[in-house]
Order: sequence, then structure tokens, then C-alpha cells
Amino acid sequence: MLFDDWTGLGRVLVVGPLAYLSLVVILRVSGKRTLTKLNAFDLIVTVALGSTLATTLLSKSVALAEGVLAFALLVFLQFAITWLSVRSSTVGHLVKGEPTLLLHRGQFLDRALRDQRVTREEVLAALRSQGAVDVASVGAVVLETDGSLSVMTEKTDTSVESGTLRNVVGAPPG
Repeated sequence: MLFDDWTGLGRVLVVGPLAYLSLVVILRVSGKRTLTKLNAFDLIVTVALGSTLATTLLSKSVALAEGVLAFALLVFLQFAITWLSVRSSTVGHLVKGEPTLLLHRGQFLDRALRDQRVTREEVLAALRSQGAVDVASVGAVVLETDGSLSVMTEKTDTSVESGTLRNVVGAPPG
């Protein structure tokens, strides 16, 4: 179906800008942390906000006030979880997970790669994007909690004492 009636189009033209403006205001009030990409939980909230906006715009059965309340509820829940995760290590571990060492001092850690479902080719692509020419010269590659790969090109900077691998699963002791 290409066209139902003018009322539907009019509703989208009126509700759309109001819903969008409401979402922008709520996000601005809630702070920078609301839409970060630090972990899977943050991604879920971002997708849920987008879905809520689309439903508010296109569903005649969802009033603008209900959509705005849904935005506010999702943002409040995101705020509450992040507030708790900063104050409670238990909540933090449940929500965020931990980074994992995939390559250390030029050696692939095959068990970690398998456990995290990352291929050597994906690690090599990350190395290339960072300008690394030789795997043997790489100090470490870490799968971060947001799914990105961090590359440490200096072997001398990969000890736990330096602090950068302190909270990484699979990092060798001091």
C-alpha cells in the first residue's frame, strides 16, 4: 500500500518533530553518558530509543505523551544502571563485562580468540588499521567491552605494572 489517507501523513508531520524534539531534550538533560558505546547494554538502550521513536511516529495507537514517557523511562533506567555500576563492582561486572587479551607479545592467544569468537583475520585487520607491519612486534591486542579492538604496538608497554592491562582478562601477572 502506498497511501492510506492524509490524516496519517498529517500525524507524522505533527508528531514527528515533537517526538524528535522531546527525545533531544531528554538526551541533553540526561548527559553525555546516555548514548555512549561502552558496552552491549548501552547499545540496547540506543536501539530501544530508536525503536520507541519509530513506534511513536508511525503507530496511530501510541500517543505522543506515551512515547515521550517511554523515552524518559528508558533514559532514566540507563542513568540508574550506570549510576549503580559506578558505585557497585557487582553491578558493573554484570552490565559491562571485562576486556580480554587476544594477542600478547606477538603471540595469538587461541583460547581467548575462540572464547570471544574473534578470528585471527579480524585481529590482523585491526593491526593493519593501526599501521602494524609485523605481528611479532605487537605488544598486545585487547577486545574491549564495546567490541572494539585496541592495539598496543610497543612490546615494552604491555606489562601489567604499566596499568593498561590491569583489568584485562588473560593478562599475565606483573
